Amino acid sequence: MENKRINGNDLIALGYEENFALGEALKINKKRLGFTREEMLLKFAEVLATPDSYLEDGLFKSLASALLNVDEVAKATISLKEGKQQYTIYGESQIEEGALRQMDLAMKLPVAVAGALMPDAHQGYGLPIGGVLATHHAVIPYGVGVDIGCRMALSIFDVPEEHLYLHHDLYKKVIMDNTKFGAGHGYLKHERVDHAVLANKAFEANDFIRQLKDKAWTQLGSSGGGNHFVEFGVMEFKETDRTLGIEKGRYVALLTHSGSRGLGATIADHYTKLAKKLCSLPYEAQNLAYMSLDTAEGQEYWLAMNLAGDYASACHEVIHEKIGRALGAERLAMIENHHNFAWKELHQGEEVIVHRKGATPAAKGVLGIIPGSMATPGFLVRGKGKEEAIHSASHGAGRLMSRTKAIKTIARKDLKSMLSDNGITLIGAGLDEAPMAYKNIHEVMAAQEDLVDIIASFSPKIVRMADDGSRED
Repeated sequence: MENKRINGNDLIALGYEENFALGEALKINKKRLGFTREEMLLKFAEVLATPDSYLEDGLFKSLASALLNVDEVAKATISLKEGKQQYTIYGESQIEEGALRQMDLAMKLPVAVAGALMPDAHQGYGLPIGGVLATHHAVIPYGVGVDIGCRMALSIFDVPEEHLYLHHDLYKKVIMDNTKFGAGHGYLKHERVDHAVLANKAFEANDFIRQLKDKAWTQLGSSGGGNHFVEFGVMEFKETDRTLGIEKGRYVALLTHSGSRGLGATIADHYTKLAKKLCSLPYEAQNLAYMSLDTAEGQEYWLAMNLAGDYASACHEVIHEKIGRALGAERLAMIENHHNFAWKELHQGEEVIVHRKGATPAAKGVLGIIPGSMATPGFLVRGKGKEEAIHSASHGAGRLMSRTKAIKTIARKDLKSMLSDNGITLIGAGLDEAPMAYKNIHEVMAAQEDLVDIIASFSPKIVRMADDGSRED
């Protein structure tokens, strides 16, 4: 127990309040410098009782200063709305308390206009995953997320499902030869491909963005870690879809999920830190720091965010084009959608900034893709344009277990058995991505029947994910 981590609740039990001094204490605790847990707790109690005596202390002086300046900082802090603000929740019985608390807090921001929580929601940083928040002329970097422009892309080929089973090894080889996975991974110079996105003028907007261009080129057409994937499967249309021009039947399809790679992650980190400097929110709301679009900083982030979104789309385009060429198959349709992004939209006649952090755009008639897991179906959907949901739907099944809990509780033999029962070949991935770590996709879809119509279903058959422990999701 001696080395058990000290957390915020431990410090609150000593008498610390939830303010920036608590945050400073947690930063100091990471250093430890040879102190045991009990010794650190005693030190924290002493600094809280007599901060003046620690102003020259090498380790605790920043905490002492923070404690002595709490009142001054509080005066400069932006006030949140008082009381619980109303928002719509879908599938509430399956949403963890942490996600609800995060959404409650987000709705108290002075710039918040409306919100909604999707049935796949779970706790994240700032806005919960599955959270939708409309704001007045302000953008929240952590409301968009770290993997800016993370998206789904689906190619439906004019190939009957039997071809996938008869030529299984060919499809597996095509995936292996034309994809690359893992946080930080990319292509060597002679392997790189060109794309129009690299000529985007936004890359020349400022020195910060300019120095990211080579990294973007290196990773163009690659996929991240965590829950990102490239998979072949069977697409089933139970009825002919006249809009897409696809007849009733079962087709081979390619489904991909990933985002803007290192480009987006670096942009998110940079502008989140900048937002926190410019927007002094109460300690518990710091990850919701926002920037007005009337400011130069807000406009810079908006430009960079849109660049990352375009880049994410380009990555999927490269993957789908390479795989399509390798197969020599005719593509009947390609559908894609972002789900970590912010858009300018109208809500009840007012222009707002809609943040969808792990949520699918579902305006009336808009197509989207909602995946399940490596062993459960995903769905091609058409939005119904529900205003209470801010024209949104879930972006997947949503996590039921944290990654740590999944690794500790799910047996590899159970995963192998489930994959075998469903006829699925898995390349890469860890136990943290096992289907058992996710909510029941059918229950999630049932909770959002008012938000989308199901057009077709996708059953995974050959799935590739990162196998290096990457967590870029």
